[in-house]
Amino acid sequence: MVISTSFWRNKKVLVTGHTGFKGSWLSLLLNQLEAEVFGYALDPSTSPSMFELAMVKDSVHSYIGDIRDYDYLYKVMKEVRPEIVIHMAAQALVKESYRNPIETYSTNVMGTVHLLEACRQIASVKAIVNVTTDKCYENREWYWGYRENEPMGGHDPYSSSKGCSELVTSAYRSSYFGTGDDGQRNIALASVRAGNVIGGGDWAADRLIPDFIRAISQQKKIMIRSPYAIRPWQHVLEPLSGYLILAEKLFNDGSVYAGAWNFGPNDQDAKNVEWITRTLCELWGDSAQYEIDKQPHPHEANYLKLDCSKAKAELAWFPRWDIQTALESIVEWNKISLSGAKMRSVTDQQIRQYFSSIPK
Repeated sequence: MVISTSFWRNKKVLVTGHTGFKGSWLSLLLNQLEAEVFGYALDPSTSPSMFELAMVKDSVHSYIGDIRDYDYLYKVMKEVRPEIVIHMAAQALVKESYRNPIETYSTNVMGTVHLLEACRQIASVKAIVNVTTDKCYENREWYWGYRENEPMGGHDPYSSSKGCSELVTSAYRSSYFGTGDDGQRNIALASVRAGNVIGGGDWAADRLIPDFIRAISQQKKIMIRSPYAIRPWQHVLEPLSGYLILAEKLFNDGSVYAGAWNFGPNDQDAKNVEWITRTLCELWGDSAQYEIDKQPHPHEANYLKLDCSKAKAELAWFPRWDIQTALESIVEWNKISLSGAKMRSVTDQQIRQYFSSIPK
């Protein structure tokens, strides 16, 4: 599992959603790889935000815009002329999708259409990675992992919208992108599906670890729902490393690597919500406590797991941080953040630690 600095050096990369949690980590990772990073997104949706605390804007050519605004998106892309596009801009919360389904579908479905259509018009684009979710699958609560060829589905508007985004991606790949024959653009397009991504700098609402950090900072008990629900937890650097390995393959080898890819944790790291919370309390110390919220909540999956055999076999990508290491890094990041320290150096150091753990 090797990410080539020589490949990424001076590559023009557009990251949509760069002001978000995952987008901020990706932008800083690309900065360490010496890529020229351009970002297109709305202003950060939380305060505090990873984008601001880690000073991501200092390393990115940042454009503030809505992915639903095709005209402005196209204008930016025509100006930037990126070679690689990584599409992360999304409404990414299940509970928010129940509250605002129109915004969720317009952002996640039409936003994908806008991004791919703009790429179709920009001659510089050679590779596109569309980031969706493990929740795009028709979840049957199986105990084995979903493979990339499983049917799309989605019980809630968020999951459904990401399944739709996958279908849009497949249609554009078949209709407009390929080898350059029959009038198609020679663009390699892939979609990627990750598990429950965690890491320092996430303050989104209705997510377990951000809720934990908020409760701790206010000296309150963390309230957890669905304590026995099992999720494929993984540190944010795990899927991001996979996205970059895939993007390089797409750029160099074209349509050979086009298609869908799973990037999830090892089976033993699929833990239930209560295990994660109890472990966080133990790592944090200072009498951190939790309580089970028995109030009714909208439906969420009880069990979800990805089969990552394809990425392991064809990309030589493997998870490197187990769940214990991931949680330790999150506690470290947030304790330093709560002390008021500048988080850019801490984030950069954790990126270096992660990649130093990968055997050469």
